[in-house]
Amino acid sequence: MFLIHALSMAFAMFWEILWALILGFALSGVVQAVVSKAEMSRLLPDDSPRTLAIACGLGAASSSCSYAAVALARSIFRKGASFTAAIVFELASTNLVLELGIIMIVLLGWQFALAEFIGAPIMVVILVWLFGRFLSERMVETARQQAEKGLAGSMEGHAEMDMSVTGGSLWSRVTSAKGFTAISHYFLMDWAAVWRDVAGGLLIAGALAAWIPKGFWRSFFFTGHPTFALVWGPLVGPLVAVISFVCSVGNVPLAAVLWNSGISFGGVIAFIFADLIVIPIIDIYRRYYTAPIAWFLTWTMFVAMSVAGLAVEILFKTVGWVPIERAATITEAHVEWNYTTVLNIVFLALAAILVWRAATTGGFGMLRMMNMSPQTQGGRHHNRPRHIH
Repeated sequence: MFLIHALSMAFAMFWEILWALILGFALSGVVQAVVSKAEMSRLLPDDSPRTLAIACGLGAASSSCSYAAVALARSIFRKGASFTAAIVFELASTNLVLELGIIMIVLLGWQFALAEFIGAPIMVVILVWLFGRFLSERMVETARQQAEKGLAGSMEGHAEMDMSVTGGSLWSRVTSAKGFTAISHYFLMDWAAVWRDVAGGLLIAGALAAWIPKGFWRSFFFTGHPTFALVWGPLVGPLVAVISFVCSVGNVPLAAVLWNSGISFGGVIAFIFADLIVIPIIDIYRRYYTAPIAWFLTWTMFVAMSVAGLAVEILFKTVGWVPIERAATITEAHVEWNYTTVLNIVFLALAAILVWRAATTGGFGMLRMMNMSPQTQGGRHHNRPRHIH
């Protein structure tokens, strides 16, 4: 009975966000189809404010998959980009993307989405300051030497694939046959990259909502002590994320459960920020840059995420934007004829069109190479689908 209840709640959240997921990944595919990865390293040569702003913009135009973001950050670092700019790009890839904002609006509300997009630049500023104080040239050189070894991580093939369409206006690129194909391929790859996180996040969220009494969460988050909870939430939020193993947009359903259960507003934001310090990604940092650099990235990101979450809550409390009601969309599973069902039908049709286009233009061949390293892909060049330029 408990299992059925948990699965029921997981399905309810999935049904609520299905259309938003499809819309988000479709828009992400459009952006990636017109933004070339080939220029990223050239545009990120140093740690200047202009370069870091470009890194944020490029990250926002990239895939929201945390593993692909980490792999692409190492790739552009190896090609000459600044280490700080590469990490800033990585943070923006998972915190400033359109699909994340859409899902947050649907499940949590516009206040959380706005806090995410305001808090992410604050987090970047804090992280850059920490790097300036504690990141030495020797550490960067150590990270570069380790990165050059090319040890396998995850989603490296996805990170390396560049199917962007060049030449002509943005509109002509998006509406061309090649643009349509590129969008469909990115749509398919992004879904393949994050479906485990989305499914895992929904199942964990459903289990927590169904099985753990709210009294436990209220005690854990110190809801009876508002001043202490203000600080405690942004500190404990990333720690919950670290052990949840869920990243990318998959942690938004879990954030909704935590919000309904009593965690502070800033704790929710810090929790969502922390998708880049979950345990599997920390292990990838170790392989990419050595264990000391992995530890450095973990603690600096943790500090930046926690302080940014706290800063956003104080700001939003000041202007009166912190929601009073804890009513994130977590409902019992049922399907009825309402706007959600209509939107799901419309966007499922869109998804079917994009998947059909990808299937008929070599997209599924690319899926088989998503977890391959670029070296392995090179050995299978004769099986590689055409890149689109």
